[in-house]
Amino acid sequence: GKTYVAQKLAECLAGDPDAVSLVQFHPSYAYEDFVQGFRPDLREDGQAGFVLRDGPLMRAAKRAADNPEAGHFLIIDEINRGNLAKVFGELYFLLEYRDKAIELQYSKPGDKFSLPKNLYVIGTMNTADRSIALVDLALRRRFYFVEFHPDKYPIKGLLRQWLEKNAPDDMMWVADLLDNANRKLQDDDNAAIGPSHFMQPDKMSEAAVRRVWEYGVLPYVEERLFGERERLADFAFNKLRPSAALGANESDDGGDSDA
Repeated sequence: GKTYVAQKLAECLAGDPDAVSLVQFHPSYAYEDFVQGFRPDLREDGQAGFVLRDGPLMRAAKRAADNPEAGHFLIIDEINRGNLAKVFGELYFLLEYRDKAIELQYSKPGDKFSLPKNLYVIGTMNTADRSIALVDLALRRRFYFVEFHPDKYPIKGLLRQWLEKNAPDDMMWVADLLDNANRKLQDDDNAAIGPSHFMQPDKMSEAAVRRVWEYGVLPYVEERLFGERERLADFAFNKLRPSAALGANESDDGGDSDA
């Protein structure tokens, strides 16, 4: 859900989907991809050459500058998967000082650029991805952070509310199933299983939920419990399903007395 929410939030605030653009970072993403850089091109004489091309940031900034009365949004999905210091470049300065203009890396001498005040940046990141680093402190203080954790607002209780509106009454146990699993992962706040696995009307049968659990949830749990395979048995669907049916405060193994 984080990318979905970011898009819907931006569209709501902008009032126009055309004022919202999205880019996804990855380890090979560079400044030349995001801001601007020289790219191979064919000249009019058919010979190979290079041309300076704007990246998503520059294109979004120009749209915002051309329409200063409206809000424009740039969503950076998986923001922490890129080398931020390398990709952002002068953006570290420009995000903080919107009233200042500076020369960019590929600017002509004397050409200066400033970030429009009506351009907003929304970043999404998954802290459970242990193969990458979180954002550094220099960038962290330039953003507000909203945590999407199943035990905290605005995600807490979301699945249960969705089930009440979209699922048969006899499927409410799915929320308890998820709660029970997350309690068993409570030693790692970043490992919690999110509700979006089950927020799909076509998966509102026990057989469908079982498939999602086996092929979507369990492989994730197995990766999180690497080196602790003996714990994986606690997350078997058949083991959690009865306790979910009995209620969120019940436990089938006596090991979660404080659940």
